[in-house]
Amino acid sequence: MKTQLKEALKGAIRYSIGTGGRTRVGRYIFKQILSTSMEECREVEHDGVRLRFAAPNELCNWRAQTFSTKEPETLAWIDAIPEGSVVWDVGANIGLYSVYAARRRKCRVWAFEPSVFNLELLARNVYLNGLVSQVCIVPFALSTAVGSNQLRMTTTEWGGALSTFGEEYGWDGEAIRKVFEFQTMGLPMDAACDMFGIPQPEFIKMDVDGIEHLILAGGTSVLKAVKEVLIEVNDDFRDQAEGCERLLKAAGLSMKHKLHSEMIESSTTGFQNTYNQIWVREQP
Repeated sequence: MKTQLKEALKGAIRYSIGTGGRTRVGRYIFKQILSTSMEECREVEHDGVRLRFAAPNELCNWRAQTFSTKEPETLAWIDAIPEGSVVWDVGANIGLYSVYAARRRKCRVWAFEPSVFNLELLARNVYLNGLVSQVCIVPFALSTAVGSNQLRMTTTEWGGALSTFGEEYGWDGEAIRKVFEFQTMGLPMDAACDMFGIPQPEFIKMDVDGIEHLILAGGTSVLKAVKEVLIEVNDDFRDQAEGCERLLKAAGLSMKHKLHSEMIESSTTGFQNTYNQIWVREQP
């Protein structure tokens, strides 16, 4: 019933746009609605830290609303990072964790996000929280080689996820249900340092919905010097899970934790075997 109501509402909106958009007044009204939606914000407080996030649609509003409950293990991991550390947020989406790391631990964050639909919200969230000097947005996809390829997307919603770069499969290893794509540049993690002068990360958070193992393969030098990696892995996607384990172990890292929230545990959308793995370098 809820899905039917949403589709009916979408149909009504499309009809209104199609008819009202033919007049000057109608076009003006729609522009004002769009402009106003981008100004909508939601305030979040987590463990004494107050943040503001742009919420132009229901998905972004939900991301803000579930900030403390969707990935508490990620927040706890960030809480333990030494102040002023260099962090790479690979697959930053709209920047929830980039912003938190910069505010909570005064980290210098490089936020990698190739989606044109998420970049504006990422920039807005960095600005809303006064973190422009601490968070650098890198609008490239990370990959195994320098070059262009398709970013294939399952949604064009602001705040959307489950995209893939240069591959035909999604987060579960199955053929991606593409609704949109465009060509953009990709580069390996090692090239991000060598070509663009991005500092070697001390901590990496990675959530790119299925190609984590390919990105790790392009970062041999980076991984050998990193202190910790938090990476989302789907245990049911064997190529991804085994590839990540092999590459992280080869870099001298050991798995410390494999966690997910109660929200993920009780999910009915197939994510029950997806975990945030935390890999650490043992101190001599």
